[in-house]
Amino acid sequence: KTPKHPNTQTLYMYPDLSYLFHDLIGTSPDNWLSIFKTFGFVLALSFLVSALVFNIELRRKAKEGFYVPDVVKITEGLPASIGEILSNAIAGLLIFGKGLYAYLHYAEFRHDPASVILSGKMHWIGGILGAAALAGFTWWDGQRRKLPEPKVTERKLYPHDRLSEMTVMAAIGGILGAKLFDLFDNWESFIQDPIGSLTSGGGLAFFGGLVMGFVMVVWYMWRHNIPFWPTADAVAPSLTAGYGFGRIGCQLSGDGDWGIDNLAPKPDWMSFLPDWMWTYRYPHNVLKEGVPIEGCQFDYCRELANPVFPTPFYEVIMMSIIFLILWSLRSRIKTVGMMFFIYLGLIAVERFIIEKIRVNVVHEVLGFQLTQAEIISICLFLISLGGMVYVTKFREKA
Repeated sequence: KTPKHPNTQTLYMYPDLSYLFHDLIGTSPDNWLSIFKTFGFVLALSFLVSALVFNIELRRKAKEGFYVPDVVKITEGLPASIGEILSNAIAGLLIFGKGLYAYLHYAEFRHDPASVILSGKMHWIGGILGAAALAGFTWWDGQRRKLPEPKVTERKLYPHDRLSEMTVMAAIGGILGAKLFDLFDNWESFIQDPIGSLTSGGGLAFFGGLVMGFVMVVWYMWRHNIPFWPTADAVAPSLTAGYGFGRIGCQLSGDGDWGIDNLAPKPDWMSFLPDWMWTYRYPHNVLKEGVPIEGCQFDYCRELANPVFPTPFYEVIMMSIIFLILWSLRSRIKTVGMMFFIYLGLIAVERFIIEKIRVNVVHEVLGFQLTQAEIISICLFLISLGGMVYVTKFREKA
């Protein structure tokens, strides 16, 4: 059994799931479970948490009469379309091509799954065979389901019936936006290594994800005639829950979202709490930043030279508080749109506060030294104030 980190008074780190199982049951780290990175795993769970809360709120709004169902005609008994065959062929190409490449180059894939998944690396023969197999199966299944006379049925769809589609749109927009906003903040690193910057698991800006995810979902709502304001109110608690849960992954993996150096002694009022809640060196962090850990023989054997503020942990706490506030207000607030603007104001204040102890690129704006997140926080707070005034004066109560 491999030894654990010698400092038993700090929280053990999990750059990937093999380190988690090492801590739980004593298996060696850096085994096959290392292909599952902790940050990505928790990020996926955070979307599920957000979708669960969003579903609860959308159903509540539907019961309160905010939504008129969209009547959709569904035709049964048609053969597979060209689009269905092509999309499944592409899926087969990627699944079998990437899968076989990962199997044959296991060491490379285990070290950095994103560099394989998000690149042109492919087992082309396996991919082409997989594409042909899935395309052929799709055509055969379509012929099997084909009816002599196609049947048209109508179905009433509420927004919560489209939740999976909205979640996918939010996930795509959120991840792309988070990556793009981070690249703007770290432009020099992107110029030096554009492929590495785009495919790395780290480097995700929260507000970038929020903005792009929001834009994608609003576009989807517009296409399907879903009312904006009640849906914006419904999504506020879910965004808070998802973001707070996602920050757990940042803390456990050490993805670089930590704070500035903290060399001050722990305050007396925190004496009953673990030391890592005040200052932390992020041993075994997924970025492999810092100095070598004495006696460590794992793949991830570095920790920060100086202890820092564990800002992801603080954000988990702060977002949990904001979620509880919004959850307690969701049935009491009757002005449509108010909940959404309260959410914007609270996350703006939260992020502005946490930026004071976070490591970030600073920009000069009107003589002030501000981070990208602080600039956006100020804008969101002003939008929040203006929005609350607007909905109070000009919008009807529910």
